[in-house]
Amino acid sequence: MESSERRIVERFDLEIPARLRIMAADETVDEIELRTENISCGGAFFRTPTPLPEGTDVRIDLVLNLDRIKTLKTRVGNVHIELTGTVNRSEASGMSVCFHPEYSIRPLEGEFKT
Repeated sequence: MESSERRIVERFDLEIPARLRIMAADETVDEIELRTENISCGGAFFRTPTPLPEGTDVRIDLVLNLDRIKTLKTRVGNVHIELTGTVNRSEASGMSVCFHPEYSIRPLEGEFKT
């Protein structure tokens, strides 16, 4: 039986460095550093051997390197994208995170290690 594609937005196979922060009930923060396997405007898939449980809310930092885009009028370098999301699917190979509509995009200041 053929599986039908349910996505309504285009998904791109891009590996983007990401830092996910998980807020615990006692207000401690757990951080994990991953890379996206694919991404769209609505969410991303992160390959990891230890996916978070479905329903987990996360804060996400992504860094896009724009040095290779020659059509930009100003040289920005790296762009930092901050957003939040919820794990909507966990499987043995990784997890899918659905992005919330609020986000911030700005030039990266300082260093982002992954």
